[in-house]
Amino acid sequence: MKTKLLTISLIGLLILGLSSCKKEKLEGTPLESNKISDNYRSFYEIFVGGFSDSNNDGMGDLKGITKRFDYLNDGKPNSGESLGIDGIWLMPIMPSPSYHKYDATDYKEIDPKYGTMQDFEELSRICDERDVKLIIDLVLNHTSNKHPWFKACTEAYIKGDLNNKYAKYYTVVTEEEKSESLSTYYRIGNTNYYYEGNFSPVMPELNYDNDEVKQEIIDIINFWVGKGVDGFRLDAVKYIYNNDDRKTIDFLKWFDSECKKAKEDMYLVGEDWSPDYHIQDYYEAINCFDFSFAQAGGQIGQVVNGTSSVSDFTNYTEEYYNKVKAKNKDAILHPFLSNHDMDRIGGSMTIKTGKAFIASNIYMLSSGNPYIYYGEEICMKGSRGSANTDANRRLAMLWGDEDTVSDPEGSTYDKELQVNGTVVSHLNDENSLLNHYKKLIQIRNAYPEIARGEYHSIETDNHYFGGFYASYNDSIVGVFHNTSKDEISIDLSKYTNIDFKDLKVSVGLSDATYKNNVLTIGGYTSVVMK
Repeated sequence: MKTKLLTISLIGLLILGLSSCKKEKLEGTPLESNKISDNYRSFYEIFVGGFSDSNNDGMGDLKGITKRFDYLNDGKPNSGESLGIDGIWLMPIMPSPSYHKYDATDYKEIDPKYGTMQDFEELSRICDERDVKLIIDLVLNHTSNKHPWFKACTEAYIKGDLNNKYAKYYTVVTEEEKSESLSTYYRIGNTNYYYEGNFSPVMPELNYDNDEVKQEIIDIINFWVGKGVDGFRLDAVKYIYNNDDRKTIDFLKWFDSECKKAKEDMYLVGEDWSPDYHIQDYYEAINCFDFSFAQAGGQIGQVVNGTSSVSDFTNYTEEYYNKVKAKNKDAILHPFLSNHDMDRIGGSMTIKTGKAFIASNIYMLSSGNPYIYYGEEICMKGSRGSANTDANRRLAMLWGDEDTVSDPEGSTYDKELQVNGTVVSHLNDENSLLNHYKKLIQIRNAYPEIARGEYHSIETDNHYFGGFYASYNDSIVGVFHNTSKDEISIDLSKYTNIDFKDLKVSVGLSDATYKNNVLTIGGYTSVVMK
């Protein structure tokens, strides 16, 4: 079989002449309408401070995202000219004393380093115009210790004014109560009172047994919906009531209901960095990120590196899918390879080995909403290393042009280690990882069965070959992967009763053919069948 990078072999393929490389338009099952009306999306996570700088001060900002919007989504679905994402998650944008901004001092404002509320409204307008869901990070469990609420709270305790309403805005206990708790507490001045701060002494925990605090949250929801926000990514959800999952899940149900009062199709996803059983329980209230899929040692990493088989992966995914659907019939999986809290996946799944390509196939051509961490599409690298700082995981986007965005405060990562190119170099290379991601998103859009359909593993006895079929609106598609570097031929009729008629598309480092039930698929390549 002739090997060539990123071949797409189609029945019903329309070849388009495009600017920097060959791009193709896929003909699959049409969506219900031209404008996607539900919450199935291909999301892109952005650390605003590291993405794009519009005013040459070295700091990424909201105008920088607007400036780069044609790169993300140019408003021409499936043209192949832009990346084609239809969802954006902005890491925290509210005023904060830290570079990462996970400790807000004001829930209804934009950090001035990132721009103005007018800049945000313009970004929101463009998102709406191009049908891109815009969600923002909302840190509910704690504020900054510089937040006016907390300043008023501690002042009230120091003065003995316990009738002050802000005295009840945070979780504050006596020394005796502190000794009976598993949470972490810090003393308020010289008093005998202690405030909860499970992440840091500068991040005090809010008290959600107080209805006034919950009313503040309702006001925050309505404020951001009024600014055009389509949803929230909720940080560290299990700490709302630390060590009390039942109360936390009930709170999240309340939060979800309040969001839907403000906007019927409000999109929520929670961060619960925990074992599967814990994440699955939280699906009862809201969708969650599926951490078991991520990182080099996660489910995707294991199958890409050959430590588990493709069938191990698809069997696991089916079981996981069924468990979250049992918790909530409307649950949506949220797989990803890496995020802002993890070493970038480009350090372990590389372009040179081909693993970056097949890893992207596995999670982009699967159930639910995949999340691309900015720079992942050009195989950016970044890790804590000996410096032990997450700033090394949130480095400046490598545009390869005149953008002046700089690495965040505290980063120490050696720029010489960034050997996988820039956006400019990827755009000019037909076979680049960036252009590969464009094609994967086109495939997802052409075959909505992949994201939305009921997931069923197709188990095989070949370690490096396997897949699943998805049924949606009386239509069935199959997705199969070859995670080895060698060509594999498989008689599909041995493993499934599904009568696949056509090989619709192949994507990866090689080609594929299908004849008399035998699928021949090249190395590090995936196919979609009908």
